[in-house]
Amino acid sequence: MAKRAFYIYPASAKEMKALGQRLKDARLRRRFSMETVCARADISRPTLNKAESGDPSVAFGIYVQVLRVLGMVEDLSLIAKEDVLGRRLQDESLPQRKRALRKKTPTEESNG
Repeated sequence: MAKRAFYIYPASAKEMKALGQRLKDARLRRRFSMETVCARADISRPTLNKAESGDPSVAFGIYVQVLRVLGMVEDLSLIAKEDVLGRRLQDESLPQRKRALRKKTPTEESNG
């Protein structure tokens, strides 16, 4: 069975590369070798290499395991945290209250 090719937009590919670089930088700042991270995350060295290079074929769960090893798993709560467009669309679909026209009092009718 042939592997499915991943085609992503250039901007998304750039973001994936940046994420991989951030993971690599975090690993190096902690002075963890690739072997250490691989052993603790229970992944192979080629998989970690792909993740650190931003390969889109790497499963999301691998990123979660690497973040856990690096002590950064809390950062996952920041993904898609603020859904500005979604909230705007949701607000637009809410029913709008319409006010009934107010009847003028006899005093207002004589003044107007």
